[in-house]
Amino acid sequence: MLEWIGAACFMVLMAILWPVVKCFGAESHSTLLLPRRERKRSAERCDSKPEGQGESDALALICKPSALANYLLKHCMSFCKSLSIPKWNWRMSSSLQTVFGALWPFDCPVHFIRDHLQLSDDGLVALDWAVVGAAHYKRRRTSSNSTSPVLLIIPNSFGKITRNVLKNNEVMHMVPLQFYRFGWICFKAVICKSLCEAALSHGYLPVIFNRRSQNGTPLCTVKLQQFGDPTDLREAVRYIRYRQPAGQIYAVSESTGSGLLLSYLGECGSSSYVTAAACLSPVFRCQSWFESGPTWPFHWALVLYQKICLSRYKTVLGELVHTDSLFSSCSLKAMEEALFCHSGLKGTTEGAGSWETYWERNDPLRDIDEVAIPVLCVCSQDDPIRGEPQATLPLELFESNPHFFLLLTAHGGHCGFSTSDEGPIVWSHQAVLEFFRATTDFFAAEERAKLVARRRGLSGAGKTFRHRSVSTCKRLPVCSHNIHAIYNWQRSYTR
Repeated sequence: MLEWIGAACFMVLMAILWPVVKCFGAESHSTLLLPRRERKRSAERCDSKPEGQGESDALALICKPSALANYLLKHCMSFCKSLSIPKWNWRMSSSLQTVFGALWPFDCPVHFIRDHLQLSDDGLVALDWAVVGAAHYKRRRTSSNSTSPVLLIIPNSFGKITRNVLKNNEVMHMVPLQFYRFGWICFKAVICKSLCEAALSHGYLPVIFNRRSQNGTPLCTVKLQQFGDPTDLREAVRYIRYRQPAGQIYAVSESTGSGLLLSYLGECGSSSYVTAAACLSPVFRCQSWFESGPTWPFHWALVLYQKICLSRYKTVLGELVHTDSLFSSCSLKAMEEALFCHSGLKGTTEGAGSWETYWERNDPLRDIDEVAIPVLCVCSQDDPIRGEPQATLPLELFESNPHFFLLLTAHGGHCGFSTSDEGPIVWSHQAVLEFFRATTDFFAAEERAKLVARRRGLSGAGKTFRHRSVSTCKRLPVCSHNIHAIYNWQRSYTR
């Protein structure tokens, strides 16, 4: 235990000392790396800069021009309010922002109730539902007629829940409650978090998705979830839909967890059940990221953290992989290869294949053209985990695909985005919640306009009426999620 504590202290010390030299030189390359036309359009739209704000405080929305993009720029105040950080402030250091977001405690108690969801292959994932007040003492029903929207939160792929989502976790007591065909509720916890609290204050029902073996979820099968395999998430979303059939579902992911969310949205397309999604500090080019890794203090910390989490299952994993090779790995790529690629498998051919084959199945951008909902990505230019923006940000995706929006800041680190004048809600969370509200309002306005146009058409000539009656009786393709009842706006925002 002392060795782990010493290693953790060393990691924190190195994370603090590493950016000292770069901290004061960041200004020389802090101008946002945007296409000229996008920078001009951003300056024209977001003209509410505080007095004295310079290029280092710049904020830009990079996207394909559309009706929805114009609506977002008009109604999302956070899109025009850049991070105000004095040059001498510690928040100018991207590494300190990252360490602060990942480790710094924050007192804000919110109660969680955990659902263990049994999957089709007998594996388990956990869903932590955030509740307030005395609600956590009540027995929960298997389904609800509540129309409150659900906010599905997906942590990073390593299972580390940062300060942005969840800080201190104090388990009070174990209380067996209920069993039903989807799983069982098994305990209650008092937890501190930021995004869940902000979502609750805006009327959402936050729920955190925990993968197999992560954050106290038991490993019931000798199987771990591959990086971009959305099978478990698909079953979890179906269960959430069963629990809250009347509420819309919104999704937020952070860091490498965005790979799972983008994979799910791409594979499911218009049948995803999700109304809108957001990614905080996502990693887009994941194969090259695993191969090169982040800057060395963070790379070393992620490898160490993953080894600590997997060491609990060292015996059972020995039936599937070569544990000696796994725990002697010194890089993220070597660990991922040992867990899922042919070189690390033992006694089975499941998941076997080369490194290139593995990423053909797990690359989050493999089906990106099939995404059918608005997706906001909040990134900082100085992200020390993702890497240099020129090589890691697919600007062409945001400039050509009307479903994707990139909110790019000059500073903020990785999942940090802390400001000197920070209020009760972190800036990135405020931007995400405003994005969800604005997209919902836009869809509602589009639907009202369609209804008015339809009524005008029905009140016109009989020929028009007969034409519309035929079209409304047209047989629609069968969708297992009945997604047509959700997306009756028919992508009108892409015009």
